[in-house]
Order: sequence, then structure tokens, then C-alpha cells
Amino acid sequence: MAEPKKANYLTGAAILAATVALTKVVGFVYKIPLFNILGDAGAGHFNVMYYIYNLLLTVSTAGVPVALSRLISEARASSRPMQARRYYSVGLMAFGVIGLLGSAVMFVFAPQLAAFMNDDQVVLGVRLLSPAVFFACVVSVLRGYAQGHNDMLPTAVSQILEVLCKLIFGLAIAWYLKSMGYPVSVIAAGAIVGVTIGLFLSVPVLAVMCRRVALRTPSTLNLDRPDSRSGTLGRILKVSIPITISSSVLNIINLVDTSLVRDRLASGSGFSPADVDILYGVYSKGMTLFTFPSAFITPIAVAVVPVIAAAIAAGRRDEARTTMESSMKLTNLLAMPAAVGLAVLAEPIFRVLFPGSNENGPALLSMLGVASFFVCTYLITNGILQATGHERLALLALPVGGIVKIVVNYILVGTPSINIAGAPVGTLCCYMVITVMNICFMTARLPERPNYLKITLRPLLCALLMGAAAWAVEGLGEKYLMPLLGNGRLGSVVCLGLAVLVAVILYAVLIILLKAVTKEDILLLPKGQKIAKLLKLS
Repeated sequence: MAEPKKANYLTGAAILAATVALTKVVGFVYKIPLFNILGDAGAGHFNVMYYIYNLLLTVSTAGVPVALSRLISEARASSRPMQARRYYSVGLMAFGVIGLLGSAVMFVFAPQLAAFMNDDQVVLGVRLLSPAVFFACVVSVLRGYAQGHNDMLPTAVSQILEVLCKLIFGLAIAWYLKSMGYPVSVIAAGAIVGVTIGLFLSVPVLAVMCRRVALRTPSTLNLDRPDSRSGTLGRILKVSIPITISSSVLNIINLVDTSLVRDRLASGSGFSPADVDILYGVYSKGMTLFTFPSAFITPIAVAVVPVIAAAIAAGRRDEARTTMESSMKLTNLLAMPAAVGLAVLAEPIFRVLFPGSNENGPALLSMLGVASFFVCTYLITNGILQATGHERLALLALPVGGIVKIVVNYILVGTPSINIAGAPVGTLCCYMVITVMNICFMTARLPERPNYLKITLRPLLCALLMGAAAWAVEGLGEKYLMPLLGNGRLGSVVCLGLAVLVAVILYAVLIILLKAVTKEDILLLPKGQKIAKLLKLS
């Protein structure tokens, strides 16, 4: 029975990992045209609305799917089907009420929340988003119920549905409102309605899928007597609250930091409200690109957790160390070229994706590109610490990094000569501190810790050579091709496309020639065996 259970678990992990990557890619595709519709100021308003919603969403739902998944699974394993049902019914009622309260807070206190964020133009958007908290609470309970039955498909389907609704409805509403001549704050509010629509539609879809999960569950004549509703609720809260606290740390930091950046631009650097909107908006555009590389690291971080945990539990320390090294090296192989590419090609990337944006955009993106590497490293080291039973150590690094970010931004953003350029420096320092702390924890606590020089030097050399080539090709293109193609967007697209193409080909050749990648690294990828065979890696 062990192997089928393991296969089901790994299959579920693969489904969720692939879904995370897909939804992040679709979300990225959604924000590029949306931010072009909104402009710099509108992009800033959109991000402020979303930060407010995301914090209330995390507080309301972050621990629910994990808690219900674990508790329902334990009840089923103990032959207590009635208790599993009670977890579901109590969870649905309790978190439905919590969701209603969260929605009411967003709607009633929207002006106060907007004032805290130093952006009084987001009140409408916050109110339009408020029903999403209730729908998200219901969705989280339904996802937890399905996951407790070892079925990850409902979660995957609902996540994809949500992001597609954001893409389709959000862009359509934004385009319509802009065509009607509404101000950017209203257009941003309309665009974010896609989030509410996606969650609303996810409820019936998940309900139907969970009903099918229940019908597939084998019935038993040995019906148990479930615990009291208060005892059941207490157990759900006991499991979910610590998870919620840990998940909320970075969201709280981001919320406070957003308010701080906008305030320091006004009070410290002396910008007008309109200029603050523009500067924060162009920073928001850079943040969209900054988060993109991590979409490809999250699946790796998810996939290695059960592999490392199983190896350690079975006493296979060498296997655990090899898996850690391979996962971290694979992260370097993906994150380093992405970071270098964003840093050296920031100007043409911004020119192509966000034409007409504020001139500060490329400099902000260049710094955020470097920071994106540390985000990716933070994700994989977090996964390793969780897999080895040191998740509390991973949690310690988050508030420290957040405090560093707030202090750096307070000083730099409030300096007139630096202003918004200080924000990406704060982000870089934040994730650098978190990453360094995680690696220190791994070094101190893990006897099977990776060889950091071995997994870093060759990927870094390949990435730097690739970055130099990309920078040279793009520069030559601007000098010789742009006059032929015109100095418009077409010429920029062609030059950037050539630089990226050369970079990808050169990087692929370099990592094989310099033996930066091994068969063990490739096997961590989907279809890794076939890829390794194609590349003739032994």
C-alpha cells in the first residue's frame, strides 16, 4: 500500500506545482496589457488595492486548506468518516462567517484603509473587492476538503479558473472603462473586479467537484460518533492559526512598506500626490517582472519537500544531501540567468513592455532583477528547511528581512536625491537577509547540507557570460538595426528578441560545455529522464 500512496502524493504535488507555475505565468501575461491600459498612476492604484485585499485574504484563509486537508485525512485514516464530514461542515460555517466579517471590514472601512496606504483613490476598488474575501473563505474550505481526500484536481481547476477570469474580465472591463473616458482610479477598480468574479465562479465549480469526491469515497457501516462542534472548531483553529501567522508576515510587511514608500515620497522627498502616484506606479510595473522568475522555482520547492523528507526519514542521508544540492543548483541555473537578463536588459524590456512609462522604470527593474535571484533562493531554502523539520527557523528570517526592508526604504526613499530608486534597494536587502539567514540555519543544523560553492560557481559564470553577450547583442542591434527598422517599438522588439535568442542559445551551450548541469539536476524537472537522454547526460 505504501507505493500507491506515495505515487498519489507525488502526483498531487506535481499537479499543484504545475498549477502554481501556470497561474503565475497567466497572471504575468494579464498584468502587462493591463498596466499599459492603466498607465503608471493606475498601476500603482491597482497594486495598493491588491495589497489590502491580499492581507485580509491571507488572514482569513491561509491556514484553512492545510488544516482541513490534514485533519480530514487523519480522520479518514482513523476510520472516522463522520468526523471528517464534521470538519468540513464546521469549517464551512465558521470560515463563511469569518469571510463575511472580512468582506464587511473591507467595505465599511475602505476609506480608512485607503488613508493608511496614503492613496485615497482606491476606496472604490477596495469596496468592489470586498465580496472576494467571503468567496475566498468558502473556496478555501472546499479546497481543503478535496485535498483531505488526496484529490488536488479541484484546487488546480479553481486556481486556473480564477486567473483566467482575472485575465478575461479584468482586461475587458478596464478596456471598456478607458474607452468611456473614466479616470485611472476607476479603471483600476474595474480591472480588479475580475478577482471577485473568478472567486465567485469557483464556488459552484468546486462544490460540484467536491460532491464527486464525496461520492467516490468508500462508504462504511462502522459509522463513528464525531466530536462536538466546539471541539472540532478548536482543533481546526489550533492547526490553522500558526500557518496563518507565518503566511501573513510578508503580506503585512508589504502592506506597511507600500504605505511607507508612498508617505516618504511625499513627506521626505517632497513629491506632489500626482507624482507619487506615477513613481509608485512605475515601481509596481517593475515588481510585476520581478516576481516572474519565482514562478519557475515554486514547483521545484514544492516537489523536493517530500523527496528530502522521505530520504531523511529512511536514513538515506547521502540521497537527501544530493537532492538538496540538485534542487539548489537547478534554482541557480534558472534564477541566475533570469536575474542577469532583467538587470542588463532592463531598459529595452521596459521600452517594449511598458512604452511611455516614467524614465525611472529601467533603473528600478535593473535592481529588482538582482533581487529576483534572492527571492528564488529564499523559496528553495525555505522548502529545504521545511522538509528537514526546521520550518520554525525559516519563519524567523521573514520578520528580520521585513524590518531591514522598512528601515532601508524609510531612509533611502525619503532622501530627495534617491526617492523611488531606494525602494528596490530595500527589496534587495530584504530578500538577501532572508536568504543568508536561511543558509546559515542550514549550515548550522543540517548534517547533510549542500556544498554551496559547487552549486553556485559554474551557474554564475554561465549567467554572467550570457548577460555580457545579451547586452552586447542588444547594443549592436540598437546601433545598426534600429536605424533600418525605425526607432519605434518594432525596432526595439527586434533588438530585444535577438538579444534574448542569443542569450538562451549561448546559455544552453555553456551549461553543458562547462558541466554546470548534471543528470541528477535534470531529473528534478518534469520529463527529466527524457530531457537527460536527449542531452546525453550521464
